[in-house]
Amino acid sequence: MLKVTEATVRFGGLTALDSVSLSVDAGEVLGVIGPNGAGKTTLFNVICGFVRPNSGTIEMDGRRLARIRPHQLAGLGVARTLQGVGLWPGLTVLENVMVGLRHQARAGLVSALLGLPRSDRSEVDLRASALEAMERLGITDVAGRPATSLPYGIQKRVSLARALAGSPRLLLLDEPASGLSSAEMTEMGEIITGLAQDMAVMLVEHHMDLVMSVCHRITVLDFGRVIAAGSPAEVRDNPSVTAAYLGNAVDAPGASA
Repeated sequence: MLKVTEATVRFGGLTALDSVSLSVDAGEVLGVIGPNGAGKTTLFNVICGFVRPNSGTIEMDGRRLARIRPHQLAGLGVARTLQGVGLWPGLTVLENVMVGLRHQARAGLVSALLGLPRSDRSEVDLRASALEAMERLGITDVAGRPATSLPYGIQKRVSLARALAGSPRLLLLDEPASGLSSAEMTEMGEIITGLAQDMAVMLVEHHMDLVMSVCHRITVLDFGRVIAAGSPAEVRDNPSVTAAYLGNAVDAPGASA
């Protein structure tokens, strides 16, 4: 479904991505991991059109995406969550999720949210799609609550529901487990596994327990380069991955060779 080939990004003298290649198929969960500063978020930004690579290509369904812009993502079937939650203060849970359907609002999202007469039909459709996504995540009971007043774990689900409301075929999750408790992280893992039945999922995540439990394949970045790729077991046992996270072993002074 998505193929990144030899993507290179430079910011001045810093190479953020160095000939990075990967792919993700429908029904697959691909994890992208690496130490801080490895280039994970830059990779997501390249896929989403926020950053243009100096070289390399991005393909969706075998078609090259040249000069893709962020506002075109929904039309291509791509949705992304943020590292935080990015919810709109002052809007209810339902209204925040409806924001994820702005590209489908024939009468305009503002008209729908304000309940203007010309938005009636559009509002019904938007509400139905939003409620469907919320039901999938078990948050319909808080539909009318101010989103930012809810516990952080629920806010995470609201943010995810907003991404799911447009029925994406590719979902990019940027640290979905950040700030969650152990129990909430387990529930998030179950949610991600369920989502893969309907779409491709790419996730950037620092919690290795979650990555190892939900991902079919993992790509490891370090200093902008791919240093390992494969199944969770293959990545876990790769010495290059251990060195990237923990550093190389150093012999104690006076130790025998």
